[in-house]
Amino acid sequence: MTTFVALLRGINVGKAKRVPMAELRALLSGLGYADVAPLLNSGNAVFRAARRTAARHAADIADAIASRLKVEVPVIVKSAKELATIIAENPVKAAVEEHARLLVAFAQDAKGLAALAVITPLVKPGERFVIGTHSAYLFCPKGIMESKAGEALLGKAGRTATTRNWATVLKLRSLAKARDR
Repeated sequence: MTTFVALLRGINVGKAKRVPMAELRALLSGLGYADVAPLLNSGNAVFRAARRTAARHAADIADAIASRLKVEVPVIVKSAKELATIIAENPVKAAVEEHARLLVAFAQDAKGLAALAVITPLVKPGERFVIGTHSAYLFCPKGIMESKAGEALLGKAGRTATTRNWATVLKLRSLAKARDR
């Protein structure tokens, strides 16, 4: 079995698109996934599954959420190995106290990742935006909400992706490693 990370975009922000983590855990378990562990309340879950593509798992999870929980939500799934690569390829170094100001944008495929290039002109001096091979990275030293690039990445310009701050990405890696033992 392979360990995967599911990342739901835009849930539990305000009153719209509510997906309780207990329901997400039950839904994923009901799909046959093992060792399901949600992380935080923002749509993260680590699980183990038989080898199928991450894209197939993403589609199955999105379909199940729509049909069972009546919430339309984009889902991106990465294998634990892909997550480790995304972490290793991070070209933006941030001190521990700045992890909340470093966003990682996850896209399901290269086309979705390439679509994030529209954010590049919005990057201001001091900020750093890099589109890598497997994900994109945005560092906003003055804070995500103070950045036009950050606002765009979290908004419509970033609709092909979902973002997590660096601290959450590292927590997901730890949770995935614990499942791989």
